[in-house]
Amino acid sequence: MLSLLVLLPLFCVPSVSMAFTYTTVPGFFIQDNATTAEAVPPRFGLIDDSDNRWDTLRAEIDRLNCEAEEGTSYKVVIFGRHGQGFHNVAESKYGTQAWDDYWSKLNGDGELVWGPDAKLTPLGENQARAVNRAWKTELAFNIPLPRRRYCSPMTRALSTYILTFEDIPLECRPLVLENCREVYGVHTCDKRRSRTYISTTFPQFDIEEGFTEEDQLWTPDERETDEHVALRAKAVLDVIFENDGETFISVTGHSGIINGFNAAVGRPSFSLQTGGVLPMIIKAVKN
Repeated sequence: MLSLLVLLPLFCVPSVSMAFTYTTVPGFFIQDNATTAEAVPPRFGLIDDSDNRWDTLRAEIDRLNCEAEEGTSYKVVIFGRHGQGFHNVAESKYGTQAWDDYWSKLNGDGELVWGPDAKLTPLGENQARAVNRAWKTELAFNIPLPRRRYCSPMTRALSTYILTFEDIPLECRPLVLENCREVYGVHTCDKRRSRTYISTTFPQFDIEEGFTEEDQLWTPDERETDEHVALRAKAVLDVIFENDGETFISVTGHSGIINGFNAAVGRPSFSLQTGGVLPMIIKAVKN
């Protein structure tokens, strides 16, 4: 059994007094009442299609926060899944059963290379560029840009983030969080590279304090459980709601960790396509 201390690095574990209970506020995005949707729906799924739609949303979030009881706050978090990676191609090529049983444990098949730490395919890069175009479209309607942005340390997520926000004026540097990574263990595509590799290959990012040089979480013989993933996701939310004063947040990650966030806020699993976007209005109540 993976220990909680291994799962949640000490610098990310909130104390009991800092813990929150999370729910979501439905009724604003089409994804609120569905378990699947197109990867990047118009307006990122915002139901309101008026020209002042984002100003209306911003005003509503401001109202919720102004009227909230002490210890309660609301944030808009936009989750983005990385674009297609070579591991996704391999799983489609061999089928999920054969992938899980055999191929995922290898680094490649002589044609495709997916481990360690799978990269984006050309299609995956184009999927991220499609999200970039969606952001630029909504900028004309005053979409609030995420003032804080968090990212998985995996190459496919880091590359997706860069393409997603290319040529979009943003304040503050994005922050790499270990706990935003994909489900770890067994699958070589989910073994991360070194801190040195990340900092030299992706100098646009800051890396959280305490991030280890080598991957100390991935093992070849034990796969992280869904319950552990949900705990990791909750730890990320605890850090965001306790320490981050911004209201609009983005998290770039993976299907597994995004469904960990769904579990942490009490939502069902969501089948988010590669390059997909899933917005949520999250309510946090301090325990």
